[in-house]
Amino acid sequence: MKIKLANISLYVLFIMSALAIIFLFPKADKYTYFMEGQLGKYGLIGGISLFVGGLMTCFFLYFYYLRKNIFERKKDVIFSLSIAMIFIVLTEICISYGLFNVYIIPYAIIPIVVRTFFDSRTAQTSHLITILICSLMVSFPWEFIMLQLFVCMVTIYALKELTQRWQLIVCSFYVFLTYIALYTGVLLLQSGDFSYWDWNMLIYFGINFLLMMFAYPFIYILEKIFGYISNVTLVELSDINLPVLQQLSEKAPGTFQHSLQVSMLGTAAAAKVGANPQLIRTGALYHDIGKMENPLYFVENRLAGPNPHDELSLVESARIITKHVPAGVKMAEKYSIPEAIIKFIKTHHGKGKAKYFYHSFINQFPNEPVDESAFSYSGENPGTKETAILMMADSVEAASRSLTDYSEDSLRNLIEKIINGQIADNLLENAPLTFKNIKEIKQIFLEKLLSVYHLRITYPEIKKSE
Repeated sequence: MKIKLANISLYVLFIMSALAIIFLFPKADKYTYFMEGQLGKYGLIGGISLFVGGLMTCFFLYFYYLRKNIFERKKDVIFSLSIAMIFIVLTEICISYGLFNVYIIPYAIIPIVVRTFFDSRTAQTSHLITILICSLMVSFPWEFIMLQLFVCMVTIYALKELTQRWQLIVCSFYVFLTYIALYTGVLLLQSGDFSYWDWNMLIYFGINFLLMMFAYPFIYILEKIFGYISNVTLVELSDINLPVLQQLSEKAPGTFQHSLQVSMLGTAAAAKVGANPQLIRTGALYHDIGKMENPLYFVENRLAGPNPHDELSLVESARIITKHVPAGVKMAEKYSIPEAIIKFIKTHHGKGKAKYFYHSFINQFPNEPVDESAFSYSGENPGTKETAILMMADSVEAASRSLTDYSEDSLRNLIEKIINGQIADNLLENAPLTFKNIKEIKQIFLEKLLSVYHLRITYPEIKKSE
């Protein structure tokens, strides 16, 4: 309840700030055209206060009822209000000081940024609330609202996912054309001909087009301030030529190949159950980087020769194996990897055990008490769809390499055993997955592993004549 009360206070603070911006800037008498002398100063203040307060109440109710995951995180609330406040301040400065035309301001950045970190509906709602508040300050509010609403819809439809710079250029071009088309429509609606066409508007729309390019660095700045991660950053982090991934491929080539396979399984499952495929793809590439510290102690990196675990006790071996999780976290922090990716490192084994050594200890010393903490990982259990899928994909892919029979029944039994075991161990209890989701994930894993381990024909050799 404290979090909710804190967020309510943030909304109240925003309303007060918006009203202060509107009334305390110079030239506040620009609102007199609303009333034409029918109401006094206090009536004007009361009317605008009710208008802004009503809009913010709608914004508050939207988050409270439809986006509780955003409403309950103070960071997300501050982000949403900050984006709105930035454009309200820009509009007020533009109107009060007459520095430039209001259509130069790239309001389309609002849905781009909010859509990047949240979802389309939240982006549209944030844009709508901001535009309606800003319409109090412009000279022709109806035309302003109509143009901005169309621009918002075009932006959301044209830029479903920002991963490359050219997508932003194309979206900006669509916005530019939308402004011109709608300005023409408003002009014809009001006057019926082109005699009142203002060619300066083309310049304003062109500047707006150029300013939209700043959405790219603006997203990067917001990532650093609020700790978010966008698909743009995820794509950049997926580059296998980055230093940390290059080191992984050189020091632990088996682990690197395993990570690629986990990435393949995870992204396919994510697309099926409505998770974020790009987030899983990137998380999978980094989830085992801690193995670079002792690569030869992990079987996928050994080619031949003695097993280094033969010289260690089972407890010591388990300690080295489980240590790759905190080692990976430390390495990721060293390379400034975002927290969203570090989460995959922390959760890909959860609070599970290094079962090979745990079971071996029980079998060798059946009468001795077992210190379970010595065989347990010090990570966290997954709490999102993406981290849960990665945990399942990691265990299934690793276990599949030990099979001698890659038939459909053999792979299905392995997948059932691994995932059902994780459920029984309560490793997935915090993950927002349904039984239907888990069933779909199992089927996707089976299909993908069958395609990896498919039967291959034996090529005939040319028979030599006698």
